[in-house]
Amino acid sequence: MNATHRTRPAAVRTRRGVRRALVAALTALCATVPLGPPPAWAAPTPTAPTAGPAPVDFSVVVDASASIDKDALAREAEAAALIGQGEISERSRAGVIGFGSAEKEGQQPVREVCPPTVVDAAGRQRISDCARRLTDRAGAGLGPGTDFPAALTQALTRLRENGTEGAAKVIFLLTDGKLNVEDSPAYGADPAARRQEGEKRLREVLDQARREHVQIWPLGFGKGIDRQALQQMADGGYRDGCADLPGARPRPEVVDGAADVDRALQGAFAAARCARVEQGTSGKPPGELEVTIPPIATDGSITVTKRDPRVTATYYDPKGRKVPLQGEFDGSRFEVSGQDGPVEALRVKDPLPGKWRVKLSAPEGHRDQPATVRAIWQGVLRSSVTLEPSAPRPGENVVVRMRLQTRRGVVITDPGQLAGVRAAAQLSGDGFEPVDVPLRDDGRGPDGKAGDVLFGASVTVPRTATGALRLTGAIAAPGVTGDRRPYDTRVSSGPAPVVAGVTLEGHDVHPGGTVGGKLVARNNDSRPHTLRLGLADQSTAAALRISPATVTVAPGAQQPVPFTVSFGSGAPPGDAGGRITVTDRTDGGREVGAAFLTVTVTPAPTWWDRWWWAVVGGAGLLLAAAVVIGIHIWYRLAQGSLQGLVLELRRDGTTLGELKVRGARMRTFCFAVDHPSSPRPGLRRRDAGAAQAYRLQRRGDGLRLRTPRGGEQPVPRGAPVSLDHDLELFVRGGRGPGRERTGPGRRPGRAAGDRSTAGRFTGRFGRGAAPGGRGPSANGGGRPSGPTGAGGPGGGSGSAGYDSAF
Repeated sequence: MNATHRTRPAAVRTRRGVRRALVAALTALCATVPLGPPPAWAAPTPTAPTAGPAPVDFSVVVDASASIDKDALAREAEAAALIGQGEISERSRAGVIGFGSAEKEGQQPVREVCPPTVVDAAGRQRISDCARRLTDRAGAGLGPGTDFPAALTQALTRLRENGTEGAAKVIFLLTDGKLNVEDSPAYGADPAARRQEGEKRLREVLDQARREHVQIWPLGFGKGIDRQALQQMADGGYRDGCADLPGARPRPEVVDGAADVDRALQGAFAAARCARVEQGTSGKPPGELEVTIPPIATDGSITVTKRDPRVTATYYDPKGRKVPLQGEFDGSRFEVSGQDGPVEALRVKDPLPGKWRVKLSAPEGHRDQPATVRAIWQGVLRSSVTLEPSAPRPGENVVVRMRLQTRRGVVITDPGQLAGVRAAAQLSGDGFEPVDVPLRDDGRGPDGKAGDVLFGASVTVPRTATGALRLTGAIAAPGVTGDRRPYDTRVSSGPAPVVAGVTLEGHDVHPGGTVGGKLVARNNDSRPHTLRLGLADQSTAAALRISPATVTVAPGAQQPVPFTVSFGSGAPPGDAGGRITVTDRTDGGREVGAAFLTVTVTPAPTWWDRWWWAVVGGAGLLLAAAVVIGIHIWYRLAQGSLQGLVLELRRDGTTLGELKVRGARMRTFCFAVDHPSSPRPGLRRRDAGAAQAYRLQRRGDGLRLRTPRGGEQPVPRGAPVSLDHDLELFVRGGRGPGRERTGPGRRPGRAAGDRSTAGRFTGRFGRGAAPGGRGPSANGGGRPSGPTGAGGPGGGSGSAGYDSAF
């Protein structure tokens, strides 16, 4: 806005001046209708935070000429109903107009199916119903041509009637062709003259739109679109509609077909009213659609283009809870419309951020049309400002700080949510012209940290300043507006009687908890002063309280005073909004100190949060004990087991056969000697009750052998056990389950200290056999004899093998 608002001295303010100031404030507040780029940062009367988004008066002008087929006309009607129901302000007005041409008697160029309607709960339903009348060609009386001048004139006339003060005015034009009035007698006697007259009238109506601050957003679809003509209509209307933000200036949109009309029109509508659109998913019923609403959104509508009225939608918030179609739930307010039409919308005030789900259902025969969900939203933020020092002197340099928060009282700390934001403040007061103060978040100068969404700047109070001062902050960003809360103080003529500073000692709290702080006040006066501690710009849900509420400071004293800030049990999570104020009640309530409430509310700890360390530690100890016990049991079983032992039968130093003990828990092993008196005896495993069975057992630290006749003898270390028929039994191996060794680090079949290569040829000449011959075998387990007997190649070392078993 190029014009600025001068703050007048209180003595000359009149009722008319107050009314004019209020109108100027609302006009400046509405980011969609500044009077020229860039917007000026005036000092308006603050808007109540519950006022919601600024209203928009708009008209959807739909091409219903003969070139539009039935399906395309239905898509246009759906798009008109979509933006009518999806509008997020219940103070806006919407109208729908169909147009063609008047080429013969009984025809008319314009048909108004929806007169300007306030889009409250009842109005949104009326728009849903009347927009469908566009598809009724029989009673329309429209000619087959395309009369843009008549359609735009009708829309301008309706927007001019009983419009909302300060509301943006927008025309959305849907068409598949170009100006065609060559057969309309009202434009002249012949086609050439009619074409020229039509172009002239179109220029005139565009000039009128520009003078009346009406934006024109043309949307073309199909083939044969005159893009240049659409661009001329967008450029011909009002161009400065939405705070000079990127992408907010009127521009033409061209899509390939009618199927994309709703998406393109909703995007254009969001840009025109400084909102944003979140694209959701599509699918046929039955099924679920999803769309995400960001944390910065304070007002929004979830729109469902379902096309078939028999499709029903059920809505679930990010916590998976079914939300009501009307009324309030968990701090949000809901209002649905268009359930019995092809398009429906759920308007949500203060929506819960996150992923919303829409569950679709439909009866048989009504499940072939795909549905699409989107969310259009806007963030109306509180801009809280402070001035340091609180009561500056004329000519003094001061620091301005501003912080943003939602209506829920949660401070915005993510710079990604405010992409493209511009922040500024204005210092106004008695005795000087308002001073604009651009605010920055770049970490330079008074701004302490870049990207923390805490803006700062410095400014010098004019030397002519007298009396009252007012500091007002404002922001502009795509999809975001601010409510401009003022900070009021006054200049001081000399040293301040009282100076106060506030610091917080804690920055994290759970709902229902408290944080401590310290107030340090210095009284430079000769009389005591009573200071009041208060909270400003706070969230109602947080239920903040500060104690003590008042402090008295003696003359000439500097007094530190501790205080506490209590949070209610329903305090919302996130950075708490608000600031701590210190006012001097002795000096007429003048503010002498302030600080932002830099406290983060985190959910109360659960039982697991408090005791997880004990649970994890105890589980770790139990696991460690179980491992130790398991190892001990395994070790005992392994030590007591005979698994891996190899029984070797010899005669006169020659190995006659081998038998390996298998079984992880084998503590007793029974075997027999086959044909003991023959030249080729062997070993074979037998059952415990079989005749002539030997029984090998582990007893304590050693092995014992029980003979078939019942005698029992130990199996000594490094020595054979004598059997009948001059046979000897050697036991080797058994260092662990499944392993056998004949000496430390040696493979089976190799004698300790043996350096021959006989063992390398096991696969060619037999296991452990020396080249040149085979020895006798018993039960497949025999071994060839070696020329050197027990100590030669192929023979097992009784001593080394047996030692390794223990």
